[in-house]
Amino acid sequence: MSERTPFQSIMQTALGFGLSRCLHVVAELGVADQLGEQPATPDELGRAVDANPESLGRLMRVLCDHGIFQLDGGRFSHTPVSRLLKSDHPQSLRSYVRMIGLPWFWGAYQHLENAVRTGKPALEMVIPEGIWAHLGAHPDQARLFNEAMTGKAQADIASVLTSYDFSRFQTIADIGGGRGHLLAAILNATPGLRGVLFDLPNVMQSVRDIASERLKLQPGDFFVDALPVCDAYLMMEVIHDWNDVDSIRILSAVRRAAPAGAKLLVVELLIPEAVGPNGGALLDIAMMTLLGGKQRTSGEYAKLYAASGFRVDRVIATPSDASIIEGTAV
Repeated sequence: MSERTPFQSIMQTALGFGLSRCLHVVAELGVADQLGEQPATPDELGRAVDANPESLGRLMRVLCDHGIFQLDGGRFSHTPVSRLLKSDHPQSLRSYVRMIGLPWFWGAYQHLENAVRTGKPALEMVIPEGIWAHLGAHPDQARLFNEAMTGKAQADIASVLTSYDFSRFQTIADIGGGRGHLLAAILNATPGLRGVLFDLPNVMQSVRDIASERLKLQPGDFFVDALPVCDAYLMMEVIHDWNDVDSIRILSAVRRAAPAGAKLLVVELLIPEAVGPNGGALLDIAMMTLLGGKQRTSGEYAKLYAASGFRVDRVIATPSDASIIEGTAV
């Protein structure tokens, strides 16, 4: 494919949100579930998902142009990419894409200019009560959100397990660990290791059945309550929810509980130091739009660690987009 002209770059980028919406709609309709192992025509897919065949075909063509589905002889078929949209795929991202397609999620981007001007999350213009209160009042959306986070985490969990040796520790705390998928996987892969899952009381109440002799649940608020004393602390996609001031407050709370020499392992999608297209920078805009948080470079994490009483030892790339920022309490 030839390099785009300046005119084409502007035109295609300006309309780029259309590509995202095509993906949202396909995930919502369940097209990937209905597309079997044999190629299907627009008519066949339209009947299967109760959609207008011509309109669906035009939408699918766009996704084929970007390598998500394949088009051959007027029939659509799966690719390794599109299979991730199937509900029964082990690493399914269908719920994740559907979540991003919720009106309040993509609708917040309509107010991105306000976020840039004010520094406040654009989501406040759509749901003033905030994302967590909104999900609490809408159980169906909360269920989709949980499914989305679980599905997205699967790739990161596998990557963390293959990229880091947890056997050196006796007790590890997963701070803000949600439903405990990462911690449970680490304990399952590391005999003898004990874990503490720390999150808000309502979260801990919803996962009380996962508690065991090796996995302790500790409800609390890391802005208010004391954290467990362990020799390692894990935080996956927690710090990116917060601005620098609050991030330092959270990491400082970990440092108050951590013995000298304890390890801090933050798992996040980093923004590369070099300029170029990357998922970290796009996710950074999502965090700014929705929560007022941010993605960071490794250098920015080094500053957060230093301000909180930790030293960055190394940054470990994983097979997924996530990296592990390993630090030591000093």
